[in-house]
Amino acid sequence: MFDGVLGAGDVRAAVGDAAWVRAMLDAEAALARAAARCGTATAADAATVAAACAELAVDPGELGAEAAGTGNPVVPLLERLRAALPAPVAPLVHRGATSQDIMDTAAMLVTRRALAPLLADLSAAADLAAGLADRHRGTVLAGRTLLQQALPTTFGLVAANWLSGLDSARRRLAEVREHRLAAQLGGAAGTLAAYAATGIPAGPPDAGSPDAGPPNSGPPNSGPAGADPAGADPSGAGTAGAGTAGAGTAGAGTPSAEGAGPPPGSAASASLADPGLRMLAAFSAEVGLAEPDLPWHTERTRIADLAGALGAAAGAVGKVARDLVLFAQTEVGELAEGGTGGGSSTLPHKHNPVAAVSAAAAAAQAPGLVATLLAAMAHEHQRAAGAWHAEWQPLRALLVATGSAAHQLRRALAGLWVDAGRMRANLELTRGALLAERVAGALRPALGAEAHAVVRAAVARGELGADPVLLAHLGPDRLAGLLAPETYVGSGDALIDRALEAARR
Repeated sequence: MFDGVLGAGDVRAAVGDAAWVRAMLDAEAALARAAARCGTATAADAATVAAACAELAVDPGELGAEAAGTGNPVVPLLERLRAALPAPVAPLVHRGATSQDIMDTAAMLVTRRALAPLLADLSAAADLAAGLADRHRGTVLAGRTLLQQALPTTFGLVAANWLSGLDSARRRLAEVREHRLAAQLGGAAGTLAAYAATGIPAGPPDAGSPDAGPPNSGPPNSGPAGADPAGADPSGAGTAGAGTAGAGTAGAGTPSAEGAGPPPGSAASASLADPGLRMLAAFSAEVGLAEPDLPWHTERTRIADLAGALGAAAGAVGKVARDLVLFAQTEVGELAEGGTGGGSSTLPHKHNPVAAVSAAAAAAQAPGLVATLLAAMAHEHQRAAGAWHAEWQPLRALLVATGSAAHQLRRALAGLWVDAGRMRANLELTRGALLAERVAGALRPALGAEAHAVVRAAVARGELGADPVLLAHLGPDRLAGLLAPETYVGSGDALIDRALEAARR
């Protein structure tokens, strides 16, 4: 019932139950293909497992009910998968892995896929802010501090500030997506010991076999396991800047996002002789995620980095949304959302900023969810009792909240109506008081310290533009020029240029 307001956009479907089941099956298929690449399974058997993973129909509700008895949904999923395979092939499924390997890898796959539409919405919102900044360089309005009119500024500079926050958040999320979403494979206690007994030969893993199917193969129309939805720009790049590009379509040749391949003779190269590390490298490549330096069962800074980046993105969106709501107040009336929506159930005259309100509401949920994920970082020993389970729901909720906030802000900015006349009228409400600082500075050479008191008294009487003392010392033309707000916006135009240039980099 609340999804239209707080779960808008494409992220919600990307993190739903079906998406998690698909990601778990993609992880199991990648594990089988990795075994084939390492020479411990035949290409034909790996292809059989991958096909079963692609075709298996699973009811997430049933899986969840059965998970109550096992502590996670991987165990009942494996029962179904093995039952769908020929008896000689079934033992290949999940070999050497533990439930957390599959759940953590699935979480990374779900996150990677969900970040594609989220980054697209963030990028679009930043593009819209960039357009507003450029078009409204000369649109003067009251700059407000502590909710009071302070000095003149331009709406272009206001929008440039929005752009800066949105683009920074987009870049940080793209960086996390590129470098911090890693495969998980450690086995029961994070030692990869099971693979030492499988007879994996030394040397780099094979590039894969065409008989085993392409790396990251999935169900029809699902796309590669690590790939983005069709047409999605994983970097979120646009007018807001190319920034950090997404990792692109994952595959067997995808290098580890944590660094290029090791040089010959290095310690990392020598480690390819280790069967566990060879399996970790093959699995990471097959699933299309970064290869970690070591299993991260209880080292959860990846989750913390992701949570922080999502929280910062929600905060950047929330700031813009809050500004839009304030600008749309009846007494201000400088901005309004376009369209015919926003009506009230009681008051026929109202036109509420519904998209901005919805964006602000979704963004406000993020800090608590970030805190929950950070609180869950204290995983005991080599595998935790409940801490990794505690991440599932808040991670999904945080992705939905941030994604919905970004989508709703995109809607709000896309139809934004700017009332430059109202901005100017509001500036004149104080009869020049916003320029009092400037007038006092011009008067100081003649009156010294007394200038401040003279200007303050004129402001109190509402006569700043007609005060006889000011007119006598400054003259009517100079005083009128000092009180022109468009001539006292400082480096606003240059700051807009800097914001636009930074976003294009």
